[in-house]
Amino acid sequence: MFKKVLIAEDLDSISQTIIHTLEELSITNIQQVKYCDDAYIKIKKAQTENEPFDLLITDLSFKQDHRKNKLINGEELIAAVKSFQPSIKTIVFSIEDKSFKIKSLFNNLEINAYVIKGRNSIEELKKAINSIYNNETGILLPKTTNTLTEKSIIEIEPYDISLLTLLSKGLMVNEIATEFKNSTIIPNSNSSIEKRINKLKIYFKANNNVHLIAMAKDMGLI
Repeated sequence: MFKKVLIAEDLDSISQTIIHTLEELSITNIQQVKYCDDAYIKIKKAQTENEPFDLLITDLSFKQDHRKNKLINGEELIAAVKSFQPSIKTIVFSIEDKSFKIKSLFNNLEINAYVIKGRNSIEELKKAINSIYNNETGILLPKTTNTLTEKSIIEIEPYDISLLTLLSKGLMVNEIATEFKNSTIIPNSNSSIEKRINKLKIYFKANNNVHLIAMAKDMGLI
């Protein structure tokens, strides 16, 4: 089992629950911090001293207070830590259930598991820890969410995100085309952009562009 684990969580009640879960798994070296900057410093120091952490369990959102921090969320923390210790195992333990966000964390940051906080999340966290220790990856618990389906996650491309983002800013099709041409994003003709918008409206069953943007925001796409 893992020997050295760091918990990045700003709520004491959740931290204590995670600590208890780790202790049930016979993990003895458990450390906890409330700020992402502190987590980064601890992991960096441990790596420098050749006593690295085996596992990082972190939330995504951290409440901001009077203290100024360079790293303000779990996503930034994982990216920073992976830059010098890419082999560290990572579990995101968060209430965020937007499938596109979860998928991006697996694809872009190569996290090992994502556990959604809920009724059975502690048991699911325990399952995730055991699975990662046994070299399983890409673990999402619970297996399903009430947002995007797996099919939706796969078919939405970076091109669509860029298009939806510009559309949400009030840009017209010809203006989006200009932006795409300046950024060398293709296809970038007016007709191709219009066709893609129509395809997205059909795909998400949106009545109009406003409805499409609203749905994209609700799903965490933009």
